[in-house]
Amino acid sequence: VQLQASGGGLVQAGDSLRLSCTASGRTFRGYTMGWFRQAPGKEREFVSSISWKGDHSYYADSVKGRFTISFDNGKNTMYLQMNSLKPEDTAVYYCAADYSKSGSSWIADYWGQGTLVTVSS
Repeated sequence: VQLQASGGGLVQAGDSLRLSCTASGRTFRGYTMGWFRQAPGKEREFVSSISWKGDHSYYADSVKGRFTISFDNGKNTMYLQMNSLKPEDTAVYYCAADYSKSGSSWIADYWGQGTLVTVSS
């Protein structure tokens, strides 16, 4: 499966963005999918995840209440709605499927190419 992430951009603090991650080659069926981000000079961190049925979702404390993850089975696309963006949300955002933690690093069988989100103050 190939993942294509999009939707990043330059916004001001308080604005909203919606990221998309579309799978091609096969469906997301059976995978837990997630969004991760990596700011300059920092390790990649978990942002949010959703089960392929969409019935379970999790969020990092730093984005809880501001970000919403969702999945459209018909379009085979995962979304991350980001509201009330803050400068500290600035990072390259990656989508992933079939991921796990190895020590302090996140690994995944499938990563999207990343989309840059820049939030100015």
